[in-house]
Amino acid sequence: MVAVRDTAPPRASSPWLAAWPVTAVFVLSNAPTPLYVLWQHQLGFSAGTLTVIFAAYIAGLLAALLVAGRASDRIGRKPVILPGLVLALVGCVLFATAGSVEVLALARLLTGVAVGITVSAGMAAVVDVGGPERARTATLAASTAMVFGAGLGPLLAGALSETLPAPTVSIFVLAAVLLLAAAVVAARLPLSRPSGDAGGGWVRVPAVPRAHHKHVALGIAVFAPGITSTSFVLSLGPALLADVLGTASRLLAGVTAFVMFGTATAVQFAAKRLGIRAVLLAGAISALACMVSLLAAVHAGWIAAIVVTAIFAGAAQGLGQLGGLTMISTHIAAHRRAEANALLNFGGYIPAALLPVATGYLSDSLGLATGTTIFAVVLSLAALAAGALVWRRTSTTRTDSPVESVRRRRRRSPVREGPAPQQVQRSL
Repeated sequence: MVAVRDTAPPRASSPWLAAWPVTAVFVLSNAPTPLYVLWQHQLGFSAGTLTVIFAAYIAGLLAALLVAGRASDRIGRKPVILPGLVLALVGCVLFATAGSVEVLALARLLTGVAVGITVSAGMAAVVDVGGPERARTATLAASTAMVFGAGLGPLLAGALSETLPAPTVSIFVLAAVLLLAAAVVAARLPLSRPSGDAGGGWVRVPAVPRAHHKHVALGIAVFAPGITSTSFVLSLGPALLADVLGTASRLLAGVTAFVMFGTATAVQFAAKRLGIRAVLLAGAISALACMVSLLAAVHAGWIAAIVVTAIFAGAAQGLGQLGGLTMISTHIAAHRRAEANALLNFGGYIPAALLPVATGYLSDSLGLATGTTIFAVVLSLAALAAGALVWRRTSTTRTDSPVESVRRRRRRSPVREGPAPQQVQRSL
């Protein structure tokens, strides 16, 4: 039996304000997307090299997930979040001055580390600020802040690169300003150190108690195809627009990414009162529809189908992410929450790294259309498997909406609403 102290933050603290560091880091994460074609022309690298640069981001993210969630649950959120923001600022400088593939890859690597810290410690901090009485709002704030920032970055990058001089510099100056503001917000968050389990090593593959394996596994099953879809659009979407559809507009690439993540944001608000089972099934169906639309774009040459692909990709990621995070926030104790977030993202980002890289190299040897077709078939099968798993594993399980899950949990909890710290006893 372990006693866990949850210190409720003051009511004046807002989960939406606490989510600003998440937004700022994700603005940087996808800001390079419309600029890849420009760098590719300047530095002369192939589609395979392009996906390796993108994969450096995933590698940094996965490496951070091995440490950040565990460290955040042990020493507190702020001592982990603030160094992540510093790394993101260094990434801005490297992007703005990049003159080689190696510098671009290093910038992407550091950005990935910052994102890995953010999706584990940063998003857990948002839920902590919300407290038990605002868990639903805080989960929604954390999830939508991520996808809103991810969409805003490429939109700003595309617009600034088309209208201002130094197209590969201006967006990163703006991103640095946003990150500095985020550091001020993070430093002032009313967070205390979690007081749960402090044992074990610092570096390990994220894990959750056996009783919660199903909750995280269902989230990963749907989140992985969704985020792999958006990963493809971000890494190879601009090349697809240029090589297959005949347009090299950086603004169009940025708008496509913005539409994708704007959809990911909107569907989460629309789905917040659906049952968790319905949310996850809708995520799997969206991933399948995304791949059908992608095949139409490649083989029929329809630019409109690329936009539809982006919309379904955003819906797939947004719904999978909301379902997974809701499973975590309503079932897993606060002192394991950051590690559970890390595990969800670890399971999602591995295929999001491997499949686009494999597609990039297949495209170099077989052509972009053939490589994309193989990718679409593989991910369609994964989406079908995810939907079948959710249908089977949740058919006899209570699957309240995120709203009802939090209300039911609150009725069971002895925590009283109010600004004062509360003592909560949990049996582990």
